[in-house]
Amino acid sequence: MGGLSSTESRVDRRALVSEVLGAMPEALVVTGLGAPTYDAFAAGDRDLTFYLWGAMGGATPIGLGLALAQPDRSVIVLTGDGEQLMGIGSLASVAAQQPPNLTIVVLDNGHFGETGMQPSHTSLGTDLAATAKGLGIADSFKLTSLADVDAVVHRIKARAGTAFIHALIRADDPPKAMPARDGVYVKNRFRAALGFGPF
Repeated sequence: MGGLSSTESRVDRRALVSEVLGAMPEALVVTGLGAPTYDAFAAGDRDLTFYLWGAMGGATPIGLGLALAQPDRSVIVLTGDGEQLMGIGSLASVAAQQPPNLTIVVLDNGHFGETGMQPSHTSLGTDLAATAKGLGIADSFKLTSLADVDAVVHRIKARAGTAFIHALIRADDPPKAMPARDGVYVKNRFRAALGFGPF
């Protein structure tokens, strides 16, 4: 299995994110920097979404910690191929822990969208689903159609095992939808939604 092929089907990123998050309003969501954050905000701002600003590579390890700390809640990490490539070692940590309530959704357009759309490693042969599976996340697969969203939502709701969804998306550039860039506000809002006070 190689990286992205020009013949593989790809989905609209905003439609995918909107469908997944719309079906899981009670899930805890961690977004990677840039476009995944814009996509999540465009789908509807939620107190249970923790937006990252500038912490490239941090979405998956933060999601892992959250899943371990909140075992009775479904946790979704929504990130991009560039960020997941930067933090590829975090997938080994996820595989070692195997939290049953964690689902990682990587939106892969094959490019580094935030720095000028240079081709990312997935355009050059890296297969993220195969990588995740090789590191020990058995439930790792590619998503190439919105028809597969129901299977993703089922996994998130079931909390029956860690899942890694390698979503192939079109390399387009929808308008930016910008949530608050105040990290303290986002953190305190998220904690309050979980029943904790400011820290």
